[in-house]
Parts: sequence; C-alpha cells; structure tokens
Amino acid sequence: MSTRAVLDADFWWHLRTGQWIIENRAIPHSDPFSSSFQGKPWIAHEWLSEIILYALYRAGGLALLALTFAGIITLAYFLSYWRSFGKPYTAGIATVLGALASAPVWGVRPQMLTFLLFSFWLFLLEKYFETGNKKIIILLPIIMLLWVNLHAGYMLGLAFLAIYIFLKMIESYMPSTWSADNLNIPKRDLLLPAGAGFFACIIAVMINPNGYEMFIYPFGTLGSKAMMTLIAEWLSPNFQSPEWMPLALFLLILLASGLFSRRRSSLTDIALAVIIGFAALRSMRNVPLFAVVAIPILSFHLDGILHFSANRNKPSKKVSIANMGILIIILFAGIAQVSSALLNQSNSEKEIYPVAAIDWVKNNNPKGNVFNTYGWGGYLIWQLYPNYRVYIDGRADLYGDTYLQDFLTIYQAGPDWETKMQKADIKIALVETDSPIANALSRSSNWKIINRNNLESLYIRQ
Repeated sequence: MSTRAVLDADFWWHLRTGQWIIENRAIPHSDPFSSSFQGKPWIAHEWLSEIILYALYRAGGLALLALTFAGIITLAYFLSYWRSFGKPYTAGIATVLGALASAPVWGVRPQMLTFLLFSFWLFLLEKYFETGNKKIIILLPIIMLLWVNLHAGYMLGLAFLAIYIFLKMIESYMPSTWSADNLNIPKRDLLLPAGAGFFACIIAVMINPNGYEMFIYPFGTLGSKAMMTLIAEWLSPNFQSPEWMPLALFLLILLASGLFSRRRSSLTDIALAVIIGFAALRSMRNVPLFAVVAIPILSFHLDGILHFSANRNKPSKKVSIANMGILIIILFAGIAQVSSALLNQSNSEKEIYPVAAIDWVKNNNPKGNVFNTYGWGGYLIWQLYPNYRVYIDGRADLYGDTYLQDFLTIYQAGPDWETKMQKADIKIALVETDSPIANALSRSSNWKIINRNNLESLYIRQ
C-alpha cells in the first residue's frame, strides 16, 4: 500500500537541496532557488533528510526512494501493531484500519521520518512506564538530536513527552479503583528520570546548524494564516472525498468500540488520542500520527468485544495448504502493486507536472524570470535549476504571508496582476491551462503562447 510513484510536490526541492548540500559541502542559510528571495535568509531545517534523499537517489534512483519510504511507513505501523492488544488478529485488524485511514498522506517526504520517529517515541514511552527501565530515558535525547536535524516535527516529540509525564503524574495519584484495565498505577519514582530526559531533549534540540532558531521555527509555521488556509495538507480532511471515508469509518469504529467494550482505557491514552485526534481533524497531515496513537486503543477495546485468540495447535494439512495458497496470492498481488508503482513513475509525472513545457524550455533557453504554479515550483527547481529560478515553491515559510497573497493575486488574475509580473521581471509563465492567469495571459497582447495542452500552458512575454 505504501509503495507508490514519487510525486509529492515538495520532494523535488528537497532532492535538489540534498544535492546542493553534498556538492557545496555546506548547509544553505540563504535561498539559492527562487528569483525573488535569492540570497535572503532561509532555515533549511530538514538538511539531514535532504542528504539522505539525495544519497538514496544517487544509489538507486526514484525506485529505491519509493521502496525505502515504503519500509519507513510500514515500520511505523509495525511499532503501533507491537503496542496493540490481541496479537495477531485483533491487533492486525486495528492496524489495517488505521493504515487505510491515513494512507492518503503517505509519500516520499521528510514528514514520514517524523511519522516513524513519533511511533518509536510512543513505543519507548510505553515501555519505560511499563518496565521502569531507565536506559530507555537515555535514548530519548539521542533520538531528539537526530529528529531535530531531520524535520521540524521534533516539537511533537517534546510536546508529547511533557504531556505524557504530566498525565502519568496524575494517574499515579488516582485511586486504584479508577485505574484503567490495561495499566497498573504508574510508579512515582519513574517521573523524575522522565523529567530529566525532557530537559536533556531540550538541550539536544540546540545541537543543529540553526541553533536556538529551531525552537522558534515550528511556531512560525503554525502561526502563518496563509499556510494554514492555502496549502492543502494543512486543511481538514474532506470527508466528502472517497479517499477519506476510511478515516471516517476508523473514527466511528473507535468510538463504538469504546462504548461497547467493558474495558477502560487509561487517562493517558484517552487524553493523547483526543489531543492528536483534534490535530488530525484540523490538518490532514496529522492523520498518520493520530492513527499510531489510536490503533492500540482500538485493538484494546476490540479485543474485549471480539475475544479473538490465536490457535496454537498445529494446523491440519488442508489448512496448511490453504494458508500457503493465501500467502502466495498476497505475495504476487504485492509484487504486482509494487512493480506497477515503480514502473509508472514517468507516466505519473506527465499526468501532474508540465513535462512537455519543461522540455521546450530546456531546448530553447528563453531569457527572463519564470512565473509558475505553486505546486510545480519544486519540480521546476529539480528540472531547471541553476539555469532558471522559480517564482514560488513549497517553502511557504521562506516566502511569508504577504508574498503568498501577491502570488495569489497574480494567479487569480486579480487587480494589477500584470504590473506585479512586470515588477518581478517575469518573462516566462508556466501555469495550468484552466487557471485564471492562463485565461488572462491568452487575452493579453503582451504575451505569446508557446506550448499548450490539457495540463499546462507556457507563455513568453513579447
């Protein structure tokens, strides 16, 4: 399920950044890729992820990247399965439901590394409070040191660690009659080492190329109104879309299982599910994080209702043959799915990116700055840099709300759109054929259409 063509709009500028870092043997602190912000400060907070992306690409191309990130996604769910109750059957059902619910946002992107680390983070926290093994606490700042250099989602780990300690402290003071069915009352002597681990993690966050700025960066992103309202992955899941129906089903089953099961979840489980569940309903990019929190809770209650158990007796010959047949069918279906995803990369790119127009630009080398569609900026950086720099791409944190609004004014052919393009010295425009700006450019005597198809239109200023 997680092996698919590499099509994420931001992947391409991440890949180019990884190449830039390796070739220049430095981490960029200013923007090298855009025409408007070239040389201006830029926090390349995912620098380590980008090195990994480019190293994998050099080693095995997009196919190796797709397979590696499929493995990362699968491992994140395996850790959630391992935390679940009723293995293998009930835990397996809950894991598959959670995976289906969050599949729309999978992809080859640094965010999937946060997904894996978050799942591992929860696994370690549960193990620590179950076993009291203080060696686990030593692992936390080490993971945080890696996490802060891979992705800004490290803040999620810090926040959940603080919330987890606080909730466990409350649980430790709850009467035994209030304790959940799946956990003993936490020992209070485990709270102090966990608190020390939290402060060690804060120190670890400082060890990055941007220093203390990494504490501020996530809040700047969350505080951007333009990003939260204009970028699709920050929007709420659209439950009218078929791809999000499994999430609606997962939520309903989770609520129903909690109502009909006689078991009680711990205060920590309930609070964490509510917090990350709210975040998932606010932004679809948080849905996989909600899934790995909720899967063990769902399995706990389903196990109390269904009472599945693994048959430990040796299966009969007929059952063994049937099992082998099912396994072979699944194996070949999986190979077919993976092969299809990897072999269709080129065709998939042509369906969503302006491949024909880019080829024309490479062959004819027109002069001037480029105006481009937001979602194509990363792909243009990968295909055309350093000969051309983009007007905009997925690094919305670099551009800021004012610039994003200016882009929208031009894209929607709003007031003074042509004046804004002239001010930016735009002489090449590459936009969707059905976009408002494409219609305006077609009607303008100042622009000549060079290439046009159902997807993209390429214009040159006369």
